Amino acid sequence: MMVRRLNLQKVDLFVSGAGGVKKRLVAVALTALTPAIGMLAYNEITARSERSTEVHRQAAQTARQAASEVRSVIEGIKGLLIATASIPSIADKDPTACNTVLRSVASKLASVQNILVLDKSGRLVCDSMGWEPGTDFGDREYVQRSLATDDLVVGEYTVARVSRRAILPIAVALKRGSETVGILATGVRLEWLQERIRERGLSPGGSLTIADRKGVILARNPQPEKFVGTRIPDQYQPLLSAEQPGTVELFSQDGTKRIMGYTPVSDANPLYVSTGLSESVAFGPIDRASLTGLIMMAIGAALALSAAFIVGNRFILNPINQIVSVLQRWRNGEVDARTHMRGQHGELGQVGASVDGLLDELEVRRRESVRSDEQRTLMAREMSHRVKNTMAIVQAIARQTFKNRSEENAVFANRVGALAGAFDVLQTEDWKAADIKEVLVRTLSPVGGQRSDDIVLRGPPCLLGPEAVTALSLVVHELATNALKYGALSEATGRLDVLWRQNNGRIELDWREIDGPAVKTPENEGFGSKLIRNAFPSTMEPKSETVYAGDGLKFHLSFVLHPTGLEVHAQ
Repeated sequence: MMVRRLNLQKVDLFVSGAGGVKKRLVAVALTALTPAIGMLAYNEITARSERSTEVHRQAAQTARQAASEVRSVIEGIKGLLIATASIPSIADKDPTACNTVLRSVASKLASVQNILVLDKSGRLVCDSMGWEPGTDFGDREYVQRSLATDDLVVGEYTVARVSRRAILPIAVALKRGSETVGILATGVRLEWLQERIRERGLSPGGSLTIADRKGVILARNPQPEKFVGTRIPDQYQPLLSAEQPGTVELFSQDGTKRIMGYTPVSDANPLYVSTGLSESVAFGPIDRASLTGLIMMAIGAALALSAAFIVGNRFILNPINQIVSVLQRWRNGEVDARTHMRGQHGELGQVGASVDGLLDELEVRRRESVRSDEQRTLMAREMSHRVKNTMAIVQAIARQTFKNRSEENAVFANRVGALAGAFDVLQTEDWKAADIKEVLVRTLSPVGGQRSDDIVLRGPPCLLGPEAVTALSLVVHELATNALKYGALSEATGRLDVLWRQNNGRIELDWREIDGPAVKTPENEGFGSKLIRNAFPSTMEPKSETVYAGDGLKFHLSFVLHPTGLEVHAQ
């Protein structure tokens, strides 16, 4: 019995496609999250841009405020010096009275360490601390500048000659009329200046730096002990003489990344002042908000992906797997396998119900095919039985006819029996794989009879499949019948040569009739020619060529030994 199988190539594609459903659901979930991710990124960029502008503005404003406070301190000292210079004992440079006055003034000021009166040569006349008169300060830069200008002179980082303490010198010329007769100078204590900026306070992670016009740091918060008295790094020296105040992002010397506002040295600002705001502190709220947004986005993505997997498994993959499982079971012979989905699971349930309907229809067709095959087999066996009966009658008639010629009777009976056996070959559906020579011998035995010497079969061993065996039997039987009726085997001198070989996965077979009667090309194609041309299925890629030569028929046949594609299996 031959059972027709369903080609499940599309089903296999369906299975492999089902495996990608989860991936597509994940892609859909991620695509749905894309606008939220884009919005988060946009908000992050916008917030950071706005915050950066605000922090730069705040840093610049803080630097201006600090510079203004420094100017106020210097203006206060300037007023003190001008007022002190107007005292007669100071203007007259009377040492005894001068010391007393300066001591009284200095005792009321915490910002200065000493107040000095110097003559035109830079030598000490008197001071608030009673130093030795005549001490030479003429080599000091601020003294030389004071002798050359009537304006207040703010010096540079200086270590006091007597006390050995760091100060910021400030001096003004003593005038008598338009003539400079001396210098009134003092030194701002850097400890006091440091205490002032410490009291001023800083934002977390911030910094404040005051430096002289050469970039030597006078006061700093934080870590004054590390930086006071050192120069600002060379890459930032251009900020001291910048044309106007500004801001810059940099890594401070303590390793903190800051946004720094600065006020350069100018006529209005005798000292360089900078304030820095920590970038990590300034952007901390935004970073925390971004982190919170990312966490929420990750949670949302996890929930979306979980939902995709759950929905995919419950409503898509499980129904698909159920349908595929039923189809595979049906392919494996379980003909009553059904999904029983009956419209459940939405659209896929309708697919399952349609598959059940298809399988029901295929089962009906299979049963009809089985019944048809059984009837066809029964008719073929009945025909074979009747042909055998006819052959038996022919044999009986031959025995009566050749009653006294036993040798001729035996030959004739054997040939009739072989013909009956060949008829069985053509009628059977139970052929298995067989060697090509065995097929040729079995098919040619009815027509060859006692003329085995006149039939030559040559070729290598080659195993043919069931389809090739049946097709080759039909072709050779038809060729042999024609050879016996009209060709080389119709005459005693005729011979038959059958040669085959394998070539690149194909069988090449040549049928040559020798020393037979002359043959002519038929005017019309008969049934035998159509049978020879159509015996092999197209999957075996058959090719044939017939030459009606004067000395006998020449026939060439070629077909694929092992064709690819779906085969019909015998059960």
